[in-house]
Amino acid sequence: MADTADRERGPEPAAAPQRTRKKQAPVLQALRGNPLAVIGGVGVLFFLVLTLFGPLVAPYPYDQIIRGTDVGQESRRALTSQPPSALFPFGTDQRGRDIFSRMLWGARETLGLPLIATIISVVLGAFLGLLIGYVGGILDDVVSRLLDSLISIPAMVLALVMISTIVPLLSASGNQLIHTIGANNISLTAVIVLIYVPIISRVARSATLSVRNRGYIEEARLRGEGTLHILTRQILPGVLPALVVEAALRLSYAIILVTSLGFLGLGVQPPSPEWGRMVLDARTQIAEAPWELWYPVLGIAVLIVSFNLMSDGIRRVLRKEA
Repeated sequence: MADTADRERGPEPAAAPQRTRKKQAPVLQALRGNPLAVIGGVGVLFFLVLTLFGPLVAPYPYDQIIRGTDVGQESRRALTSQPPSALFPFGTDQRGRDIFSRMLWGARETLGLPLIATIISVVLGAFLGLLIGYVGGILDDVVSRLLDSLISIPAMVLALVMISTIVPLLSASGNQLIHTIGANNISLTAVIVLIYVPIISRVARSATLSVRNRGYIEEARLRGEGTLHILTRQILPGVLPALVVEAALRLSYAIILVTSLGFLGLGVQPPSPEWGRMVLDARTQIAEAPWELWYPVLGIAVLIVSFNLMSDGIRRVLRKEA
């Protein structure tokens, strides 16, 4: 009888770990099945660290013109268009500035500005989408049509019109805060927010429509919970996975937009080391000094691919968990 009881009690301690393994299995299996997503996540983490700490480890200021005396030479001539070497891992540009240092400094504007603008877009777009999806009726119809009209305008056209309008107004204001932040930085942030708030709002609205009539929402209404409480505590957790995937995807598009405007000369202005601007400055040197062009181009490409791989991995994991 004792042996029988022991055999019956034996499997019990292993039950809890088994449930834990089952709970963790979908995420782990999704990551194992998509190693490119892991590579993308590592790449994104690398660029985030670069954005935060890159300027601290940069050998030179981004706008310093390096002369021979700065590296132990007798000549005071600027070391222009130097090929990659031990002194300058990425070489120098046509003005004698260290490209490696400029890449480290430029990560803040290439990734930092789109990141801040995307966070603002997600917060505003999510709140607007949750509100119109939950309330419905005339509010939903009117706001949805306005959002559709904004989405129908090509992003680059809207960006060009807004920048040509906003930048002169901000520059002429004489406000010290605007001067410190930069009129172009503010205008780029406003452009990204205006372009992506309607898109994110539609995603949040669609997800809200699918859950607003469920039982736990009705129960919250019967308890007398306010609209804000229902939106943030009841609906948002169910909408959050879709917003996370959309935010990661929109951030990669925001990087493309900022670097494209920088290449057109309408983004962050010199002597800023924003990578799109660096490509613009280096385009005339592609025959004599191709390294001036290829390093910022490679940085932009790896950054965008990393975010795309990460967003695809997040989408797959959340789909399998659902």
